[in-house]
Amino acid sequence: MKNLLSAADLQRGEIDSICDLAEEMSELQHREIKKLPTLRGRTVVNLFFEDSTRTRSSFEIAGKWLSADVINVSAKGSSVSKGESLRDTVQVIDAMGVDAMVIRHSSSGAPAQAARWISGSVVNAGDGTHEHPTQALLDAFTMRRHFRGLDPDFDWSDKTIAITGDLTHSRVVRSNVLLLRTLGAKVVLVAPPTLLPSGVDSWPAEVHTDFDEVIGEVDVAMMLRVQRERMSGGYFPTPREYTIGYGLTPDRLARMRPEAAVMHPGPMNRGLEISTAAADAASSRVLDQVAAGVAVRMSVLYHLLGGASEDGADAAKTELGTSVASQTGVNA
Repeated sequence: MKNLLSAADLQRGEIDSICDLAEEMSELQHREIKKLPTLRGRTVVNLFFEDSTRTRSSFEIAGKWLSADVINVSAKGSSVSKGESLRDTVQVIDAMGVDAMVIRHSSSGAPAQAARWISGSVVNAGDGTHEHPTQALLDAFTMRRHFRGLDPDFDWSDKTIAITGDLTHSRVVRSNVLLLRTLGAKVVLVAPPTLLPSGVDSWPAEVHTDFDEVIGEVDVAMMLRVQRERMSGGYFPTPREYTIGYGLTPDRLARMRPEAAVMHPGPMNRGLEISTAAADAASSRVLDQVAAGVAVRMSVLYHLLGGASEDGADAAKTELGTSVASQTGVNA
């Protein structure tokens, strides 16, 4: 795997491999010295043309914990603000000999286009309203952990995932639908008619406009942020009416299955698409998603730059074991 541009690029085995390795990488988060030598000598550039906190920070931490040299470049303060094109920007950075670029851009397809212009690897960190594949991977990783906690032998084909909210402007939903269907799960999309994407009926998912019809039958309720910054008109009458019809209110939370999980890719609009009761409930996996972001992105960078193969998880275990032994010796 050279690039990660779309969730559609991943086969079932690749998804499992990334998640398996992320399980090993997650152990690093609980250690005193959070460092592996895996990507020593590699250089990763985080090239963000849009503001970001979770994604950019987790990619930066992931790269540094793998001992890569990580450089952050934002559109503000770079030559982009002076009028330089995307092509010139990525080719200039590529000419410096970097190994990978993590790109977030407001235009759909920008990371895929950049991958054609440069020799290094490209990771799509979110492009317009198109896709966000590493978010879908960390969501699947979080769900897998939740389901395994209930049944170690769970089957994805028995699980129903409801994704509710602003589907039109969300890149997360597109990647999640593709990834979850590859895993075999049933995906249910819920939104008001004004926030259903064009052509959604052709997606491999059920489409509903009544949240109350499905809330009691799902294994995961994933709420999406209402992206008002991308809206150019009145997609719903008032925030209060949106919450009444499509928010995860305390009443809807009470009607969910006891073992069902609540998820949200963030940032959350508390009181709009999700209530505080739901966001902070015992069944909420929101903070687990944030923690998973580092481990999953470590795994993605390892697969792209570390020469990971089918036995990549075993190699990571060896490195983790060596790291523990080294730490024990230092502490002794």
